[in-house]
Amino acid sequence: MPTAADLLAIMPFPDIDPIAFSIGPLAIHWYGLAYVAGILLGWAYARRIAANDSLWPGNVSPISKTQLDDFIVWAALGVVLGGRLGYIFFYDLPAVLRTPVRALEIWNGGMSFHGGLTGTTIAMILFAHRNAIPVWSLFDIVAAVVPFGLFFGRIANFINGELWGRLTDVPWAVVFPTGGPFARHPSQLYEAGLEGIVLLLVLAAFVYGMRALKSPGFITGVFVCGYALSRIFVEFFREPDAQLGYLLGTNWLTMGMVLSSPMILLGLWAMLRARRQAALQH
Repeated sequence: MPTAADLLAIMPFPDIDPIAFSIGPLAIHWYGLAYVAGILLGWAYARRIAANDSLWPGNVSPISKTQLDDFIVWAALGVVLGGRLGYIFFYDLPAVLRTPVRALEIWNGGMSFHGGLTGTTIAMILFAHRNAIPVWSLFDIVAAVVPFGLFFGRIANFINGELWGRLTDVPWAVVFPTGGPFARHPSQLYEAGLEGIVLLLVLAAFVYGMRALKSPGFITGVFVCGYALSRIFVEFFREPDAQLGYLLGTNWLTMGMVLSSPMILLGLWAMLRARRQAALQH
């Protein structure tokens, strides 16, 4: 028998098992597959960008397909280790200190974008130095493809019924199994759309339409700034993590806002720096 909240929710929650399939005792979760899909599609798109010499300074790509193939392992480690450690330190440290095994339960969610960004940045710097690749160009090619991972990651959050939004009566509200008998914003889908689809298209327009890769660091700035603005906007619709709640007042400042706000300035600085360097070389 549907509840009143179910009737108010025009978009019903899809009853999808978080476990995609099992191989014997090994359960393969959609959350893990989302990371694999994001990394593989991002890698394929990065190879296409790297192969197009006309997009790069001097019409010569600074990175080969073989180097990108090698980097995918570094990127995966940076994303997973950085994302998990970031979540633990920013959102869940007291619980992990009480139950250390909780730190390993990655299949239950608990990944921080800001931690993953930090981990991947460290991996990029080390890889670029080791392979004599201009670090800003490596930043740019990775920034151009990150929205694939963001899109699939947020879709996996939706399937898991986690990181749902605040209470609402909008027609597209959803009653999540783990969110009580209340209609909520499907904020995971908002993020998938903005951080994934919209940001990917904006970056592609800069890469192919404005040839922005010829100014190393500019695409990185667009991505960092674009992600931060998207995340801050969605935070107004997303329920904050229960263990943290709102950091100021009763309903607006969240950890996601705090971590994303400096990124706007960082992104603007990267774009200005790229344009200034490009102007000096002409």
